[in-house]
Amino acid sequence: MSKLPLFSGREIIRILEKLGYREVRQRGSHIRLKCDNKKSVTVPNYDTIDRSLLRKILRDIELSIDEFNKLID
Repeated sequence: MSKLPLFSGREIIRILEKLGYREVRQRGSHIRLKCDNKKSVTVPNYDTIDRSLLRKILRDIELSIDEFNKLID
């Protein structure tokens, strides 16, 4: 299993947009993303997202860490 780097909420949103996710609403600092035929996910707009929360987001959208790391490059 690869190690996850630290990202801000906006960086994670930009990466998820490559998969077809788009912002549908925001409440406070939490941004809801939706993609056709995939589960919606909420990403907090924080300066740094903890690795455990990033793992939870990836689990929710059924994306492996290795697949996520390929999107970064």
